[in-house]
Amino acid sequence: MIHQYKNNGYNIVLDVNSGAVHVVDDVTYDVIKYVDDNLSDKFSGLSDKIIIDDFRKEYPEHESIGSNDLEEIIDEIEELIESRELFTEDLYEKPIEDYKNRPTVVKALCLHIAHDCNLACKYCFAEEGEYKGKRELMSYEVGKKALDFLVANSGSRKNLEVDFFGGEPLMNFQVVKDLVKYGRSIEEKNNKHFRFTLTTNGVLLNDEIMEFANENMDNVVLSIDGRKEIHDMMRPFPSGDGSYDLIVSKFIKFANSRNQEKYYVRGTFTHNNLDFSKDVLHLADLGFKQISVEPVVAKESDEYALREEDLPKLYEEYDSLAKEMVRRHGTDKEFNFFHFMIDLEGGPCVYKRLSGCGSGTEYLAVTPTGDLYPCHQFVGDTHFLMGNVDTGIKNTELQGEFKSCNVYAKKECRNCFARFYCSGGCAANAYNFKGSILENYEVGCKLQKKRIENAIMIKAATSE
Repeated sequence: MIHQYKNNGYNIVLDVNSGAVHVVDDVTYDVIKYVDDNLSDKFSGLSDKIIIDDFRKEYPEHESIGSNDLEEIIDEIEELIESRELFTEDLYEKPIEDYKNRPTVVKALCLHIAHDCNLACKYCFAEEGEYKGKRELMSYEVGKKALDFLVANSGSRKNLEVDFFGGEPLMNFQVVKDLVKYGRSIEEKNNKHFRFTLTTNGVLLNDEIMEFANENMDNVVLSIDGRKEIHDMMRPFPSGDGSYDLIVSKFIKFANSRNQEKYYVRGTFTHNNLDFSKDVLHLADLGFKQISVEPVVAKESDEYALREEDLPKLYEEYDSLAKEMVRRHGTDKEFNFFHFMIDLEGGPCVYKRLSGCGSGTEYLAVTPTGDLYPCHQFVGDTHFLMGNVDTGIKNTELQGEFKSCNVYAKKECRNCFARFYCSGGCAANAYNFKGSILENYEVGCKLQKKRIENAIMIKAATSE
């Protein structure tokens, strides 16, 4: 299976199953398309003359191309096929069955340190931190049990990840500090290492917290939506006042204190700012080097929700942003955009790429009372309650459903070129829009595919 597209002057051919990327000229691009449309299953063995004559009939615009040149292109295609870099067969569908039967090992927890928040963000899926429940903070005792649960269920895995999340976790900062201290105290005797991360809106951020985070947090996510008018529209205080002016200088200071590494400024774009590339560039021009601005996921009835008719504009924005990133490459204005970061040479193992984030199996969310959910977006929906830090996983049937969730279990993913990069998309979004974790959220899928195309183009352009 191949995927061909043109972007920013580049003719790109992706061999889906091998991951090989080819940047080719116009004639080679069309010959490969001709082979894919007509001959990919019987290409070898046909004479070059038959292929050339038939190609010229189908693509008369290339009539002037000499036979020797076309023969050379055909030879190169044959070499790529033989070296498993073009029209490669899928070798992963059968092994994924064995992967589903693997022992369940938990490697990451999202600790809901605070089901409370000091902002009233309009798109918040957590309902200002309440998660369909009440406002409450996680106690040290519950958090300690959560870390013990993670250690006990992590098998031989050494590196474990714990994200302090909310609501707003800095509303319970003392417990964050106490849990980091406890985690460090149990690492050596259990042959484990905790990678702690923190997600914050910045309202309570101060020098003490920055210093603590720089000493203890492997990564920090700083929530900001971009331009002041956009941020203040969607991320106000309960009073209605905007929060941009309070946080922006603190975020710049914090990012610089981390040497512009191991953090993200993370924003959300909505129907209100379809020109979101301007928000990305606003953040870049403030000096941030690690940026993520992501599409809102909202009910169609929400006035800020993204709609099918918004897609052409959003595609233009991604294209525009990608071109600007190529232009800035190698200058002091260069920055990373999370959704354009793609590893074409390494990356996660193939099974991880097939099964995604590991929600419900390798990754769990923990509420302030210690309840376990597949991920933070399922918290509060009791259908997805999996157990508790006191009792462990009790809903093993639900765990089995998440364990079986992969790109081959989703009918829309099986023949999609993006499947090894998106891993089937977000299970929570699929459930919320289609009622099943084995379905797909169409708008999200289409945007993801566009981002992947742009990411590959950027690699091609900046590798020259």
